[in-house]
Amino acid sequence: MVDVILGTQWGDEGKGKLVDNLSSKYDIVARYQGGANAGHTVKVGDNKYILHLIPSGILHPRVTCVIGNGTVVDPITLKSEIEELESRGVAVGKRLKISSAAHVIMPYHRVIDILKESSSGAGKRVKIGTTGRGIGPAYADKYSRTGLRIGDLTDRKVLRDKIRRNLAEKVPYIRHVLGASPLQVRNVLASLGLENFYSDKTLFDEKKLVRFFLALGNYMEGYVENTQLFLNHAIKNGKKILAEGAQGTMLDIDHGTYPFVTSSNPTAGGVCVGLGIPPSSVKKVIGVMKAYTTRVGSGPFPTELKDRTGRHLQEKGHEFGATTGRPRRCGWLDAVLVKKAVAISGITEIAMTKLDVLDELAEIKVAVAYRGERPVYRKFPGWQQDTSSASSFDELPLKARRYIRAVEKLVGTRISIVSVGPGRRQTIRVPRG
Repeated sequence: MVDVILGTQWGDEGKGKLVDNLSSKYDIVARYQGGANAGHTVKVGDNKYILHLIPSGILHPRVTCVIGNGTVVDPITLKSEIEELESRGVAVGKRLKISSAAHVIMPYHRVIDILKESSSGAGKRVKIGTTGRGIGPAYADKYSRTGLRIGDLTDRKVLRDKIRRNLAEKVPYIRHVLGASPLQVRNVLASLGLENFYSDKTLFDEKKLVRFFLALGNYMEGYVENTQLFLNHAIKNGKKILAEGAQGTMLDIDHGTYPFVTSSNPTAGGVCVGLGIPPSSVKKVIGVMKAYTTRVGSGPFPTELKDRTGRHLQEKGHEFGATTGRPRRCGWLDAVLVKKAVAISGITEIAMTKLDVLDELAEIKVAVAYRGERPVYRKFPGWQQDTSSASSFDELPLKARRYIRAVEKLVGTRISIVSVGPGRRQTIRVPRG
């Protein structure tokens, strides 16, 4: 049995907390797409963990975590994340399994990503507002069939040949298409702590790249396996699996606000491809939705608030990216957008997060339709009471309960969970209405 947790908006909905909250009921938690651009924040007591690649289920000692073939992996970031968790008493060990078919993010991917977004490197190209983690360029290599995969990192000859071929393409592209000077490349690498890979003549030192990533491959060898076989075997043996998505529906490469999207499919359709499991194994799809809407980076945002209310949501909701630290754009809940997400992924239930951020507002709006490109709002009275200490649905203010029930009808599926704070215990089960 496979259940799915995914975002219904533009990411940052609070999926990490929900995965952590539900993980104790599962045997396996598996990431099926995205890369280290994810920033899943989990608070356990006084401890806060920010997970970029490793599934949030790692904080439960009996859960096995899988990084599937649909992800792109930065081995440098992954090694750092493993070491950080273990230094804080979280045993990773054999509980982490990495697909040998997952693609690798290399330093030149990160350089290209940053140069394309910079004013000097972007030219007349559309600036997407990426995290600069090299996600898009790595996926581009995957689909052009020139990428490195995790399984390549332990074979010196394969690794050397692939790096050599990639540099033969990437260096002219950086120099002549992006128009970057050697100094710019060196500065970007230095800003990433990767200056050691710079070469005055060739921009990137091939020998150092091979040596370094071969060592990383040897470090990760104990984690790497055919995760497709592992997961299908687990399904046949009745194991419970939770598939964890990164980003959100409106960032989906096919169904999102193109071109201001990510490079993979965060929607439910990406689960089977990104993990190598059959569609018939998926039983439940849980969509995570903030009680309002946020977005990082460029792109359309019809319900965005650029006034005092928007600043209030940003400040009270601590709306700053866990990966980049960038402030998130904030606005009213867009029920039209979430209803689309429900349809695309067949969402069976929704977890509403950050209800407590709305506590102080006298009036709350929800976009229920559009006239042209302008949202049509339905207004709700604010409850202006604290919800963060509520432990049951009945303990929530009446107006908050009415807001939840109204949103259920507007998005077309039931709300089963409401989160009223970052702590594990600040999670309320919602009875059927």
